Amino acid sequence: MFPVMIGTVVIAGIVGYASERTGFTRNGILQSIIICIGGAFLAYFVQRMFGFGFRLPGVNAIVASVGALIIVPTHWRRR
Repeated sequence: MFPVMIGTVVIAGIVGYASERTGFTRNGILQSIIICIGGAFLAYFVQRMFGFGFRLPGVNAIVASVGALIIVPTHWRRR
């Protein structure tokens, strides 16, 4: 259980950093990483408590991180 949680944090951090470097988001590197880690933790605990999610924890982390980056409002974004 604990290695899966650490892996979730690492994968979410990588997704947050990569999304910022590729231009998918313009939140800032640290903000994107925090958003991704929050979404990945939420998906991890939902999967542990209710069994709802994908079978592979890495896929859960990636999908939840990208979903959090899309859903979380980014009102600091400059147009």
